[in-house]
Amino acid sequence: MEANWEDKLLSLAFQIDLDEPRLTEEIIKDRERLNQAYLNAAEITAHYSKSFYFASAFLPYPKRLAVRALYAFCRTVDDIVDVGKDGHNSLQALQTWRQIVQHPPAELRDPVALAWVDTLQRYAIPRRYALQLIDGVAQDVEQHRYMTFDQLATYCYSVASTVGLMSMHIIGYESQEAVPYAIKLGVALQLTNILRDVGEDYRNGRIYLPLQELEAFGLDESDLFAGQVTPRWRQFMRFQILRARQLYAEAAPGIRLLKPDGRLAVAAALDVYRAILEKIEANDYDVFHRRASLSSSEKIRRLPAIWWQGFKSGFERLLPPQLT
Repeated sequence: MEANWEDKLLSLAFQIDLDEPRLTEEIIKDRERLNQAYLNAAEITAHYSKSFYFASAFLPYPKRLAVRALYAFCRTVDDIVDVGKDGHNSLQALQTWRQIVQHPPAELRDPVALAWVDTLQRYAIPRRYALQLIDGVAQDVEQHRYMTFDQLATYCYSVASTVGLMSMHIIGYESQEAVPYAIKLGVALQLTNILRDVGEDYRNGRIYLPLQELEAFGLDESDLFAGQVTPRWRQFMRFQILRARQLYAEAAPGIRLLKPDGRLAVAAALDVYRAILEKIEANDYDVFHRRASLSSSEKIRRLPAIWWQGFKSGFERLLPPQLT
């Protein structure tokens, strides 16, 4: 029997990587420049992802810096393809990042690379996850359509579940039992991004929605071009949102397997991104002309509910660290 998408993603997550990162002299000695690199990563996070920045604020300071360095790395790699127009040059730039991940040079000039390599090594993050992420980003150069959800799930793993798996090493976790939950949360987060950004992605020449599922609801690319909210489109989006919510529900129990001081941050990220689905519904599924997002005040108003869910999940004795 052919493995389902969950089994395939688990096999990717458990690939063996025996080549551990090595420390570099620069990272050990030049503390001032390293500190500035981490501050630069925090600024990138605050500018490009207010939701990630908000959720990461609930981590202890060292872990907070590290996950923001992780975000800056992911954002920088993603921008190589999203901002760059030349596919060949993009692939060359991504290969440079592969070299940085696999064999960090003794001297790193790029502040994003400096903070990221320090984080990679400090928290013993398996480099296979960073390389899988780069491979997923590179996929955007040549593949702009996905026929099935299984194909899309593999892409979601590469560009989002890997981020969760790397974050898990920063936050700390109790056992390998946490891995499947991190994978599902990553797929749910990326699927949420895809549903929110349908119009923007189509204008950039990409359709991440599974084409077979569009067809099943009587839709095709011409409907995305028209950008009209029709009864068929609403029905299709309800189906997609239901799937995303199910993935969030299945991922949530994994929060208990994380170290206590990181659970609230992950719970906040899950809740805030899941709330984007509510915004899409409130916008009558118009993801062609409106971008669903939460304001800062809306995120803050959700904190009591997040905290209560955390109370039931076992981190009721935690006090939130000082926010930045």
